[in-house]
Amino acid sequence: MNSIFYEFINIVRHPLSVFFSIEVVVTKGVAMSKSLIEKIGTLKRKLNAIILAHNYQRPEVQDIADYTGDSLELSRKAAKTDADVIVFCGVHFMAETAKILSPQKTVLLPDENAGCPMADMITAEQLAQEKKKYPGVQVVCYVNSSAAVKAGSDICCTSANAVEVVQAMDADRPVLFVPDQYLGLFVMRTSGREMHFWPGYCPTHMKIGVNDIAGQKQRYPDAKIVVHPECRPDVIDAADEALSTGGIIRYARAYKKKTLIVGTETGILHRLGKENPAVEYVPVTERGLCPNMKRITLEKILWAMEELKPRIEIPEDIRQQALSAVERMLAL
Repeated sequence: MNSIFYEFINIVRHPLSVFFSIEVVVTKGVAMSKSLIEKIGTLKRKLNAIILAHNYQRPEVQDIADYTGDSLELSRKAAKTDADVIVFCGVHFMAETAKILSPQKTVLLPDENAGCPMADMITAEQLAQEKKKYPGVQVVCYVNSSAAVKAGSDICCTSANAVEVVQAMDADRPVLFVPDQYLGLFVMRTSGREMHFWPGYCPTHMKIGVNDIAGQKQRYPDAKIVVHPECRPDVIDAADEALSTGGIIRYARAYKKKTLIVGTETGILHRLGKENPAVEYVPVTERGLCPNMKRITLEKILWAMEELKPRIEIPEDIRQQALSAVERMLAL
């Protein structure tokens, strides 16, 4: 990056050679990326590592990954491989989930500060206090949560199977849904099951509003609008479909119209464009960007593999309890 910056300074100093200088910047940038990718590939083979990238990651990170997908999907795929090292390009709870399912593997999160604000909105202690309010409560825990919160829950769910999970719960006992109140509301409206909610939310999906949808409908009157169920109810009501990230990807693959408007973190547009390039993908709003998802870069992936850190570690008793909640979901 520094070399690119210095070339930019040269452009300012030598305006008559501006076109040549820009070409040098582009050439050096491509060379730097190619060198990084080659080094990462060499280390991956040496370490017997696998690189996972969430659908919201930077395009260049998605492009070098062995697998791209949602958090639980990636963790399950990694657990089935013979890799010794998992490099998880996502946020902290995702790398924790990989460790829950693959305790014998080394799990690296290339940026230890890549956290999830929603997951941080509830702690194990807060969950324990909340459970006391509802005798006989069953806790359904969205996978976007810490290992400690999963450990205090009865069962996990994803945005794709949350309705199915809630419908499978004991009808005679109350349900507490944590931590995302908006996914919980979506599930309650879809399933008809009364629930209690923890007041958590995704700040990125909160940036998506009905006015944004109205504006895009006016610009693209023939386009369909799909949003994530972490969005607010009024946004979901204004859209054509509310789907998980995996659901959005499947919907886009079969989409036949010219334009699809997408209401989730903007990183998913890269994968959509690769898988069905005949469609123009437009975000509901450019504000739908998660800064934590963009923390991981090719440089940080290389550094993590060189140093084998930051590593994800979970106390074994917590891991076992969290695993039980995940396995109950998978058993459905």
